[in-house]
Amino acid sequence: MKKQRTWIPLTVLVLAIYIFHSTPHLSLRTYVFFTGYPIQAITSGIVDDRYHNKMDKKEYEKIKAKAYTLTDPPVEKQTQGVLSNYLVRKYGIFYITDYLGDT
Repeated sequence: MKKQRTWIPLTVLVLAIYIFHSTPHLSLRTYVFFTGYPIQAITSGIVDDRYHNKMDKKEYEKIKAKAYTLTDPPVEKQTQGVLSNYLVRKYGIFYITDYLGDT
């Protein structure tokens, strides 16, 4: 009975991680949420970043990545920089997001 109780929270945690990283959009929203911008993570639209996807097409294909832009991006509090462009990579069945920058 004790072993069953320890497996339940572990299973829920693994399932939650899978759900939050199962698609590029969910991975991006999870990243923005946990970097301190929960409202923008929920309300902002997500579109393909045509510029970065076109300029770095060969490199992105090698690393199984695609760039996305938030339509209502968060603004960093200290520098007042707009955090709009993100790179989402596929690792097996998971998608992992990193901030790409505005270059």
